[in-house]
Amino acid sequence: MTRATTVRAVLAAAVLLVSVLITLTMSPRLGLDLQGGTRMVLQAKDSDTAKADRESTDRTLEVLRQRIDSLGVAEPTLTRSGEDRIIVELPDVQDPRKAAEVIGRTAQLSFHAVQGQGTPADEKPGASGTPTDEKPGASGTPGSEKSGASGTPADEKSGAGPTLPDEQGRTLDLGPARLSGAGVKDATAAFDGQQGAGWTVSLDFHKAAGRDWTRLTGEAACHPVQDDRRRVAIVLDQQIISSPQVSPSVGCNAGLPSGSTQITGSFSADEARELALLIKGGALPLPVEIVEQRTVGPTLGAAAIDASARAALIGAAATALFITVVYRLFGALAAVALAAYGLISYAALVALGVTLTLPGLAGFVLAIGMAVDANVLVFERAREEHTQHPGRSLRSSLTAGFRGAWSAVADSNVTTLIAAGLLFFLGSGPVKGFGVTLAIGVLASMFSALVIARALTEIAAGSRFVSDYRGVNGISGPGRVRTWLTRRDPRLMRSPRRWLLISSALVAVAVLGILVRGVNLGVEFTGGRLVEYSTSRPVDVERARTALAGAGFGDAEVTTAGAGDLSVRTGKLDNDGEHALRAALAEEGGKTTKVRDELIGPSLGDELRRNALIALGIAVLVQLAYLAIRFRWTFAVGSVAALVHDVIILVGAFAWLGRTVDGIFLAALLTVIGYSVNDSVVVFDRVRELWAKARRQPVAEVANRAVLQTVPRTLNTGMGALFILTALAVLGGDSLADFALALLIGICVGTYSSVMTAVPAALVLERSSKAPPPARKRAPGRRSGTGTARRDPLDNGARV
Repeated sequence: MTRATTVRAVLAAAVLLVSVLITLTMSPRLGLDLQGGTRMVLQAKDSDTAKADRESTDRTLEVLRQRIDSLGVAEPTLTRSGEDRIIVELPDVQDPRKAAEVIGRTAQLSFHAVQGQGTPADEKPGASGTPTDEKPGASGTPGSEKSGASGTPADEKSGAGPTLPDEQGRTLDLGPARLSGAGVKDATAAFDGQQGAGWTVSLDFHKAAGRDWTRLTGEAACHPVQDDRRRVAIVLDQQIISSPQVSPSVGCNAGLPSGSTQITGSFSADEARELALLIKGGALPLPVEIVEQRTVGPTLGAAAIDASARAALIGAAATALFITVVYRLFGALAAVALAAYGLISYAALVALGVTLTLPGLAGFVLAIGMAVDANVLVFERAREEHTQHPGRSLRSSLTAGFRGAWSAVADSNVTTLIAAGLLFFLGSGPVKGFGVTLAIGVLASMFSALVIARALTEIAAGSRFVSDYRGVNGISGPGRVRTWLTRRDPRLMRSPRRWLLISSALVAVAVLGILVRGVNLGVEFTGGRLVEYSTSRPVDVERARTALAGAGFGDAEVTTAGAGDLSVRTGKLDNDGEHALRAALAEEGGKTTKVRDELIGPSLGDELRRNALIALGIAVLVQLAYLAIRFRWTFAVGSVAALVHDVIILVGAFAWLGRTVDGIFLAALLTVIGYSVNDSVVVFDRVRELWAKARRQPVAEVANRAVLQTVPRTLNTGMGALFILTALAVLGGDSLADFALALLIGICVGTYSSVMTAVPAALVLERSSKAPPPARKRAPGRRSGTGTARRDPLDNGARV
């Protein structure tokens, strides 16, 4: 065993040991679509007193964190996204109404002087007629309060305040806002047992706000006791949450000093704590709007994990069996490396704290099939080397296979990483998770193929038994597909325009489907709400539509989903409306459980649709630029023409099938782009290599030979991915069905186009290109100024 092999074996053992330790000691972080819960995306808006920038959004986030903590949600997660968005994740929260209500209290907290009793006719249309039990109030001695709003009174310009009902429902005329929540330093609930006041709320103001508070309470104290004008109103969301009287002990214009103010009254412990929370964390520095809301039931996530695990095991077993049959012992060793890949990539996901989402889980499973690609490339090159140089040792052929396949392996994985990067930076929500797992999978697959599989196969190649028995190792013979192609020698590239005509016809059929059937954009791109329900009694679609129409939801689109479930899609629908919709279905179907819920605001839908188009455009341009740098411009244009061909056909296929085009489909589409370019890179890498060796030979003949030499790799790699995707489509459940279907169609079309579209397009462009053929690379092992090739490490130099 050579030193390099020893180093690879030790490195592989060390990485595997660390991966095992991580797997046994750490648990994966599951996304809400796998563990169940509610995810909201909040859009901060500019207010009269604050701009929605990074700093004010961070302040808003902290206020929201205090509000959500009061709900008692286990391990909520709040993060800022970009400059003005906040992502809220609430595990195990299935009914988001309470959370949305607490989060959505967006008005600025303010303090007002009471100008007297109002009349119902004077009430403003936006005022609430009755107080809610979520906003308790009391009369007593006013104090100071805290909030996140600006310190500038919001109503100063108008000169008059709102007319609102107090805690008991009596209407009060209020003056303009004299103090905002930004001036509140703290608000705490405490039990005062010494003076017998019971539960109270103590307030403390910042310095400048404290002076305003003293002035406000001093003016109120100039009015008689029990006069409404002696009260101070604390207003949140156009509702008076408390309107206490200034204590009779406070003199006119004396006011209450900051830090010594208490609100007293007949509070219960819960009422006092909630009032303190509303005052301290109730006002947001910025108003926020819920632009996205997703709720997933716990059973759906658990079913998705089980289905994906079954699909991964069956698909990986089928892939391992396939490469073992094709490449014998070396294929079996590659299957061992494939298992090691799964362990390493899983450990990397756990160690990096990556949130594993449903698309990410699918990406993890898919990467198992794609991880075979590098091994197939190496083994096919080793077969060629052993066939062309039968006198070489098995290890020499294997080493030459790794060396010859390196360029194609690197280029193909870079193109896939580009697709993964676009998914991460331009995707949204769970789609980002798919990009992360795909990128980690690509890197782990390269390590497993170039380090683990190489160490195992080099150790095996050193065995006399493996070297002597040609039928055991799997690379001593050319393979059945290669033998058949060599014997038949078909002239596939004799008429490239014929293949372009066939590809154009396929694209025309796809475009016809897009124009005639239309693209069924998901709620993610159009905005609206999509809810999936499971009922205890079967309900057909027509009965469900009738029930919803009778409840006032005549515009709801009802379809079947899964095993007897119902999917309801509507336009704008708030959480109370969803609750009423569910109640209407329950009258027909009995106990109705919400399985999945997606709410997308119209502005976010437009943004996601725009980002999807940008992602596709950037994907095409980046792949074109990379390929133009690595190859000839004709090869780059041919590859990009093939990927555009694949994109149009895939979208057209979904249009003809009536399938939904959403964010998960976008993830599949960008993956297909990476896969299509991956295949094209392998073919053009061989064209470049053969053309450099035969520069006077017509490029069409060179391309034909390159295609025939790479067909075995293309078919074997495609089969590895198809095993996994078929398992996902059959066993992965409804959540992954469309994703798997899109990739199945895309990989089949991409396998065809990489040979029958990319190469013919490049050949047509080469006819008008004046660029010379590629220069032949200096053989590895030759040094400048010498003609001595590097000797095989097992060759002692003796010759007969």
